Amino acid sequence: MKQLTAKEVEKLLQEGKQLNIIDVRETDEVVDGKIPGAINIPLGLLEFRMHELDKNKEYILVCRSGGRSGRAAQLLESYGYHVINMTGGMLEWEGPVE
Repeated sequence: MKQLTAKEVEKLLQEGKQLNIIDVRETDEVVDGKIPGAINIPLGLLEFRMHELDKNKEYILVCRSGGRSGRAAQLLESYGYHVINMTGGMLEWEGPVE
């Protein structure tokens, strides 16, 4: 499984890279702030909503600490999606939030 740190993801965004970020936290967790542009699909709904994702794109998965996003990455990889887990999650995120 590919991985990036929160700092690496923040740097890519600062460089103007267009990233596809999926936040797999529960909706009540996302209320406290998410990475700008991230789409919230809670881990429990991911299997039922993965048809909304494009297998030709690469997705960065985010959660609170990196555990749930790691499980989400394994699930999506098993279905042929290109994914990266953001290690450390939002606990290590120092960039802007919306």
